[in-house]
Amino acid sequence: MKALIIVDLQKDFLPGGRLPVPRGDEIVESINGIVDKFDLVVATQDWHPSNHLSFASNHPGKKPFDKVTLDGIEQILWPDHCVQGSEGAGFAAHFDERRVEAIFRKGTDPGIDSYSGFFDNGHKKSTGLKDYLLGRGVKDLYVCGLAAEYCVLYTALDAIELGFKTYYIEDLTRPIDHDAFEQAKKAILQRGGHVLTASSL
Repeated sequence: MKALIIVDLQKDFLPGGRLPVPRGDEIVESINGIVDKFDLVVATQDWHPSNHLSFASNHPGKKPFDKVTLDGIEQILWPDHCVQGSEGAGFAAHFDERRVEAIFRKGTDPGIDSYSGFFDNGHKKSTGLKDYLLGRGVKDLYVCGLAAEYCVLYTALDAIELGFKTYYIEDLTRPIDHDAFEQAKKAILQRGGHVLTASSL
């Protein structure tokens, strides 16, 4: 079975949001246009409590994009974003959710961030996504969404590690930093994943 994971296509990651990914709005309609090519479509959703320790606002004297250590893991401090129940945590206005069969929320533990749709950054807790996909018989996994070198990358790397044949759809994601995007694609290939464009689906 062939599945699509749409990663964090949320308002706070679009232009005008709390943590905007440049040109992130450009991929929404294109993602809508490919969902019918897959047997299964799922989505992830950043879903932070307001006291999340990845927020710079919860570290007096720190500012966004400073770095700290959380539970032994280096953590970039972000602007408050995708707070549970907030408008910014909602999906992009033009995202067609009708084919999405399940939504997996991540970043809910205030003490540790979760870039991947599968695990927190310490790989201590699972979101349940792995078992869901295996239970549906998924073998081929395609990943798109925001942001390219963070949540999409780490979701793809975990998928590879878990044994899924993994495809990173490079034109249906957008990066915060272009150089980091190029490094992300190299990391996917080095781990045994695949990088492709939507036109080859």
